[in-house]
Amino acid sequence: MTVPLATLVPATSDDGSAAAGTERSGSTLGRRAFLGLAGAAVGAGAVFQPTVLRAQAAPLKLKFGNDVPLTHSLNVRLAEAVSAIEKESGGRLAISVFPNNQLGSDTDMISQLRSGALELATMPTTLLSTLVPAAALPAIGFIFPSYDKVWPAMDGEVGAYMRRAIEKANLQPFEAMWDNGFRQITTSTKPIRSPEDLRGFKIRVPVVPLWVSLFSALGAAPTSIPLSEAYAALQTKITDGQENPLAIINATKFWEVQKYCSLTNHAWDGFWLLCSGRVWKTIPADLQAVMAKHFNAAALKQRADNLRDSEALKKELEGKGLVFNTTDPVPFQQALAKTDFYKSWKGKFGPEAWALLEKYAGAIG
Repeated sequence: MTVPLATLVPATSDDGSAAAGTERSGSTLGRRAFLGLAGAAVGAGAVFQPTVLRAQAAPLKLKFGNDVPLTHSLNVRLAEAVSAIEKESGGRLAISVFPNNQLGSDTDMISQLRSGALELATMPTTLLSTLVPAAALPAIGFIFPSYDKVWPAMDGEVGAYMRRAIEKANLQPFEAMWDNGFRQITTSTKPIRSPEDLRGFKIRVPVVPLWVSLFSALGAAPTSIPLSEAYAALQTKITDGQENPLAIINATKFWEVQKYCSLTNHAWDGFWLLCSGRVWKTIPADLQAVMAKHFNAAALKQRADNLRDSEALKKELEGKGLVFNTTDPVPFQQALAKTDFYKSWKGKFGPEAWALLEKYAGAIG
């Protein structure tokens, strides 16, 4: 941003009053003295040129909030992107990252984004769905078996459909999604091997209607608890289990209060990187392009990190005492198909969105 040249006139604040540390009487005397000097110089035959100061533009400072610990791959790659953005912008843009819900819960941060009180955040698709229902599309239970189905959908028509819906909520999504991973179930009481093992089971889930609905349909007793409060809920036995990707299970140290980890892959979840719509409109176009360039590139690197680290994470968690077991998704799919789960969510998302989803995932339900 080019800042107008300032003459030697006392600075004023936005409301036109004298700047802090100066008084109006001083301002008047300063102006009179200045004009007197100018007149004297002209009277002496000199060519008078007012001294001009070029103000240095202050950097545009943005806050960035997310709900994952500092060690999560998202924050590792985000730190690299923020550094690259500041460097390429020549210091015109400075972004401060606040991980692990330091700025409030996901629900709090969504509200802050919409009001412009928070400029940037990464938001899990399912948490974002409390505001934008279409954001939950890829997280419907047992529809994506692997990443070779997920990324074509998210980088293709399903992702584009979701971005259009997010923009209507006055949020600006960046193009590339970040990976939260396939979700697994941990428990303190027993491994989950079949749908029957979930009957009556007390499980912590995010504050997301879709997953409350999913586990209720499978006969469990889900309780919605923010991630920042999940460890305490497991430790005090408010719930006997929870579900999350391995990276979250490791980063939040759930292995300290859980014994089993069942690899159910029951849902995939990603992060949208969002800017407040109000704020986005005020950012110069060239800085918008720099942000998009580095955030999208970082998202692709973070996807690769999660894929590469998944097997290593399993071994690491086994070393910390978690006992793993694999599951067959078919009985879970069949159990859901016997309920109105898929039919109900198809009605909520609508035929257009459902058709796009089935284009990549195949027939659902």
